[in-house]
Amino acid sequence: MTPTHLPGRVAAIPALPEQTRTPPSTTALEEFNTAPADEARRLLLTCLRSLCWSHRVADHRPYPDLDSLLAASDEAAYDLTPADLSEALAAETLPTLPDETYAVAYTALRAAHAAYEARFGHSFVICLDGLHADETLDHALAGIRSRLANDPEEERVVAAEELRRLARQRLVHSLRGAGNCATSQTQPAPGK
Repeated sequence: MTPTHLPGRVAAIPALPEQTRTPPSTTALEEFNTAPADEARRLLLTCLRSLCWSHRVADHRPYPDLDSLLAASDEAAYDLTPADLSEALAAETLPTLPDETYAVAYTALRAAHAAYEARFGHSFVICLDGLHADETLDHALAGIRSRLANDPEEERVVAAEELRRLARQRLVHSLRGAGNCATSQTQPAPGK
C-alpha cells in the first residue's frame, strides 16, 4: 500500500538511519559559512520557513563549529514572534508515513488534524526524530490528541518548541548532505 498524503499538515522529521548519525563535516560548515548570504538563507529556509529566523542565522556567520550554529539556530527560534511562528507553521507539510499504515489510521489522523487546526488555526507540528518508522503514526496521533487540551497560548509555546526542534534536526541533516560525513562514525549527532 502506498502512503496517502493527508489534507492539512503535520510536520515531522524522521530519525536518520543509525549509520548516518554523524556530525556534518567541517567542509560542509565551511561551505555554509562562506556561501553567499542568499544561498545560506535559501538553505536555512528548507529547515524552517521563517524569513526572520533565516536572516538572523545567516547574518551571524561564520560559525566556528556546529554547536555554535545550532545554538544560534535555537536562539533565533526562541525569539520568533507570533507572526514569525504563523509564517513558519503555514509552510509545514505532512511526513511520509510507512507503507504499512492502514487507511483507518489515515482517517484517524485526518480527523485529529482537522480538530487541531479548527481549535488553533494552524498546522500541527511535531518532531519525530529518534522514533522507529512504525511508531510515527501513533506518536503523531497521541501528540495531537494530548495537545488539543492546551489553551491557545500554551499550544503556541509548544508548537514553537517543536518548530525549533525541527529546524535544528533539518539543519544538521542539510549540512550532512551527500558525501559530507565526518571522519568519526561513532560520534552521535549533536544534541543526542
